[in-house]
Amino acid sequence: MKSAVETLNPTRVRLTVEVPFEELKDSLDAAYKKINQQVTVKGFRKGKVPARVIDQRFGRGAVLEEAVNDALPKFYTDAVNEAELSPLGQPEVDITELKDGETLNFTAEVDIRPAIEIPDYSGIEVEVDAVEVTDEDVEKSVEQLRERFASTSPVERAAEDGDVVTIDLEAKVDGEVLEDGVANGVSYTIGSGELLDGIDDAVKGLEAGGEATFTSELKGGSAAGKEAEVTVKVSQVAARELPELDDEFAQLASEFDTLEELKADSRKRLENMKQYDQATQAQERVLEKLLELVEVPVPEKLLEDEINTRKHNLEHHQLGQMGLDLAKYLEIQGKTEEEFETETREAAVKGIKTQFVLDELVKQEKLNVNQEELTEHLMRRAASSGMSPDQFAQAVVEQGQVPLLVGEVARGKALASVVEKATVKDTNGEIVDLEDEEEDEATESAEATESAEATESAEATESAEGAEQAGATESAAEEKTEG
Repeated sequence: MKSAVETLNPTRVRLTVEVPFEELKDSLDAAYKKINQQVTVKGFRKGKVPARVIDQRFGRGAVLEEAVNDALPKFYTDAVNEAELSPLGQPEVDITELKDGETLNFTAEVDIRPAIEIPDYSGIEVEVDAVEVTDEDVEKSVEQLRERFASTSPVERAAEDGDVVTIDLEAKVDGEVLEDGVANGVSYTIGSGELLDGIDDAVKGLEAGGEATFTSELKGGSAAGKEAEVTVKVSQVAARELPELDDEFAQLASEFDTLEELKADSRKRLENMKQYDQATQAQERVLEKLLELVEVPVPEKLLEDEINTRKHNLEHHQLGQMGLDLAKYLEIQGKTEEEFETETREAAVKGIKTQFVLDELVKQEKLNVNQEELTEHLMRRAASSGMSPDQFAQAVVEQGQVPLLVGEVARGKALASVVEKATVKDTNGEIVDLEDEEEDEATESAEATESAEATESAEATESAEGAEQAGATESAAEEKTEG
């Protein structure tokens, strides 16, 4: 077999492959054997029909087609390996010449990972928010905890802000009560904003037994997005009573004996949260600076696939769970369809560039992922997916996504190495030390940037990983030979 490579652009090549006919022998033998098992010829036992009879009865062309479809994936893969290419996605195969007994010639156009040159990045400087926890922050945190331990008691008066009311709801659209528009015994805190728009004004001032009607746009259900006439009836009004902020409350709400100890712990927790946010911010800004330094051509087909994957995930997973369609989502976000398209494309471009650049760093720095690192990453991913570690690990193995997780960890380590060499200062001009959280944060930052949701974006991620789909090659070849 002989092959040559023609560069069409920085992200696409055309392979020209010439295969001597003798190299098709194994595939021809397999083709005869396969056809033998599928056909019945009078006078011959099944599977024992001679090749010349198959040629006479069914045509030599059918045998050649079967043989070529069987052989093409191997010849394509050999040509890719010989040229040391990193293909992305499916090749477009075109059989240019097939002469029985002489030669098989074909071309295969495929997107490839672009050659990337990463310049010196040790001079990257970024600024992040300073970690500052005020007394007001601590008081707010303690007050939120206090709210969780509030008690309620029924009162015989009109409902006010902050009261908890027990209500029955009935929603009508065009005068008809919706099948899913009736709810009884609903507990609602006035002012929480957790139910329909307009309900606070409707129930305030009502006593137990009181009733009101208001108009509101439904947020979910069978008539999501439609204006409905909603009738609300109050069956009980209860006042919320907050516990006193004292040592007794601290003992009730925490493991601490005094209110001061509780406040000190709240301050420490807030500092940890802000440090986490600061580390995340540093990763994102260092990554942005790194991408600015590197010229990264993006394969158009890969980009379109990633854009389509992101749209599909948004419409059919995220919005579907909320009972929204894309039009309603854009209305809520105050965006036009053109703005959405632009933002989605920009995010997809950034995700692909991030993966290419970090993968190149992994290769340059010869970064490896050990079992402990992979296990820790799997535990984090399992927690974020709502699955147990065992369930998540089983799903990853069954779907063949272990290499994807390894890639995520490796890219996280690559980004961490960049952050380590960067200068990170807070808004007070102080140098920020991110050493403790650097690698974990980098992994999560790289994940968030390079794809929508890793498991849902598996197709796009696999394409970017350069998976060589023999079946895809075979399918393409079938189309060409049948033509």
